[in-house]
Amino acid sequence: MMRNSLLLLLSFSLALGACEDRTVFSQYHPIKNAVWDKGDTLRFAFSDLDTVLAYDLFIHIRNDDTFPFSNLFLIAEIADSQGTILKDTLEYQMAKPTGEWLGQGLGSLKENKLWLREKFVFPRSDHYRLNITHAMRKNGQIDGLHRLKGITDVGLEIERSLP
Repeated sequence: MMRNSLLLLLSFSLALGACEDRTVFSQYHPIKNAVWDKGDTLRFAFSDLDTVLAYDLFIHIRNDDTFPFSNLFLIAEIADSQGTILKDTLEYQMAKPTGEWLGQGLGSLKENKLWLREKFVFPRSDHYRLNITHAMRKNGQIDGLHRLKGITDVGLEIERSLP
């Protein structure tokens, strides 16, 4: 009887631990009228992250059927109070070659959870910010696209990495 109780308690504890939410930060910015202007930098501010733990950083993109491309180029810059730590130009696939949208969601709205950094360790306990701008352009054109249609929301999610 005692052994069964211990096994039940251990099973319950493991199940509860498996359901633990690893998310330490989550924030979205809605894009007015689903038109993201080139000069509109989206800013996410966060702090109090452990400098020993590793984190997975994700950019969430919600798009609708008016998004005219199959991929998305972004510029992401992580900075602390001392200055820029990391700046990347990122490319994400948003649709299959058949034109079918990738991501989750019903109807015309899809959400993609896209990797920004895996197992990233923040170098110091500080206030951080992530700035995101789009870097879209039409093929053969040097100037970037000034108004990107079809992006409804952009988010940042930070999760504790699994060991």
